[in-house]
Amino acid sequence: MITTCLIKAKKELVKNKLIAIPTETVYGLAGNAYNETALIQIFKLKNRPFYNPLIVHIKSASCINDVAIDIPKSAMILAEKFWPGSLTLILKKQPHISDLITAGKDTVAVRVPNHPLALALLDKLDFPLAAPSANPFGSISPTNADHVFNYFGEKLEVILDGGECEKGLESTIIGFENEQPILYRHGSISVEEIEKITGKISAITNSEKTPSAPGMLSRHYAPNTDTYLTSNLIELIKFFKGKKIGILVFKNHIHDKAIFHKEILSKSGDLNEAAKNLYAAMHRLDKNNLDVIIAERLPDVGLGKTINDKLERATKKEK
Repeated sequence: MITTCLIKAKKELVKNKLIAIPTETVYGLAGNAYNETALIQIFKLKNRPFYNPLIVHIKSASCINDVAIDIPKSAMILAEKFWPGSLTLILKKQPHISDLITAGKDTVAVRVPNHPLALALLDKLDFPLAAPSANPFGSISPTNADHVFNYFGEKLEVILDGGECEKGLESTIIGFENEQPILYRHGSISVEEIEKITGKISAITNSEKTPSAPGMLSRHYAPNTDTYLTSNLIELIKFFKGKKIGILVFKNHIHDKAIFHKEILSKSGDLNEAAKNLYAAMHRLDKNNLDVIIAERLPDVGLGKTINDKLERATKKEK
């Protein structure tokens, strides 16, 4: 059921059932972070491997000690700057945090979402929420309630409808080694914005076997349609001549009779707008029974880096 009723949402969560919640990044598949029955349901419904950790959502920065210990000073500085918001921190976990959440590691991913419905719901609960994206593992992330319903239908009693996600891309994930920040996942806050606070940071954004954070696997965010990433749209359109082609472009008004469906992320060339529109555009392309989707590589600056990272993981086929 798609609804805005927080009472129904809380009722399901207290029964250790799952619901979908809106955040400013993407919609999350949420369950009681302190209940292993709920946690197991998350992995099963998503068909998510247990070696891929979850993110814990808390109601405010003041609750960080409920889930984490030995918090670096630099982590608190980042939290003060970006919470509530699209920043996830990887911190040493409290002993009571389940190994299911952390994939057996001694660290936990935690953030404060910046969406009024999510915050209002968390305020009504006496437990935090574990909430990965509300989609089958590896599929395109959902940025509205209909996307979630199309994935899970009646398997969820409550899909909280918070409208279109403001950011449209997952949270940026920062971990710490010797108290020094490290980028684990590109997200809605650009690396440049983080580095204004921390100074230059290193990045470890790929891991297949034992990822330290969500979103580090090479294949992710992927349409069912064969998808290619390119810096040369015209040549790749020629290569697939005779196929039913869909294209995903930044701002170019490219015209070719071979194109069956076109998605423009931002006609004005605004990277924030492009980020917000990315997943919805991918969902529309994937519904068109295309033979191939051709995505254009964006300028590799700011949120362009994040969008390119998502497209690389969605395609892993580049011409």
